[in-house]
Amino acid sequence: MSVVVTGAAGFIGFHVAGALLARGEEVVGIDNLNNYYDPALKRARLERLAGRRGFRFVQANIADRAGLDAGLGDVAGIDRVVHLAAQAGVRYSLQNPYAYVESNLVGHTVMLELARRLPRLRHMVYASSSSVYGGNTKLPFSVDDRVDRPISLYAATKKANELESHAYAHLFGLPLTGLRFFTVYGPWGRPDMAMWLFTKAILAGQPIEVFNRGDMRRDFTFIDDIVAGVLGALDRPAAGTPPHRVYNIGNHRSEPLLKLIELLEAALGRKAERRLEPMQPGDVKETYADIEDTRRDLGFEPRTTIEQGVPRFVAWYRDFHKV
Repeated sequence: MSVVVTGAAGFIGFHVAGALLARGEEVVGIDNLNNYYDPALKRARLERLAGRRGFRFVQANIADRAGLDAGLGDVAGIDRVVHLAAQAGVRYSLQNPYAYVESNLVGHTVMLELARRLPRLRHMVYASSSSVYGGNTKLPFSVDDRVDRPISLYAATKKANELESHAYAHLFGLPLTGLRFFTVYGPWGRPDMAMWLFTKAILAGQPIEVFNRGDMRRDFTFIDDIVAGVLGALDRPAAGTPPHRVYNIGNHRSEPLLKLIELLEAALGRKAERRLEPMQPGDVKETYADIEDTRRDLGFEPRTTIEQGVPRFVAWYRDFHKV
């Protein structure tokens, strides 16, 4: 039996696919290799998966039903799905809203319909986001909190994914688990995120944009911990009536943005020129994950602090870019 991983050339999908292969799973990776950021990075990730035993890659857009079906072929041997493909980013949703409708709404529906057709489906795990908490001020964020007041289109699409999944679980008995990821970082990360942008600018001697004048906090979660959470969820199929559940996957630490900058400066051996900017539309001041349910049900325990994780990212970045 095999596992489908959508977004396999993306940051989280690449690492999840690698972890599944490392434990002997057969993996079918799906990605459309779009140009939201440089596809060369996505191809570099794929090159590290392509030569590994048990990996098959399908280049397809998850919103294209016919193309996806043609690429997958016979689905009888697929029993699990890790659905991570999505249009990410809060700010980009202000520029290209249709990309979010296509990938996050249509694409999620296509994947749910695929799950319905799998005769041996054991579990489908899908990516949600901490962005669903919107402007909530009660901390830490709990999955029991009200999350019907999104402040970005991206957040609205992710909440819609949770609602649609609940309906499919109720109607068709599909075992589905949504994971709300909190500020993921680490080697092979995304170039549009602060860790990468700050590192690149500091090395180039360029100013970094510090939003809300630095008065922000994030629950920075290292990629290895994210992968552990995904596999922990995948191995424990949702039960109950309906068989749908949602968990936070975070570090359970809310760290000041200025602390992150200081750690990057120390790891890079250079000071950052800071350009203080106002809060950006759709952004939030603070995130902080309540992970008690995740610990209890999935055996999840984050192990990497930003003091440990930031130097590991910097070391990878320098090696990858030869700087």
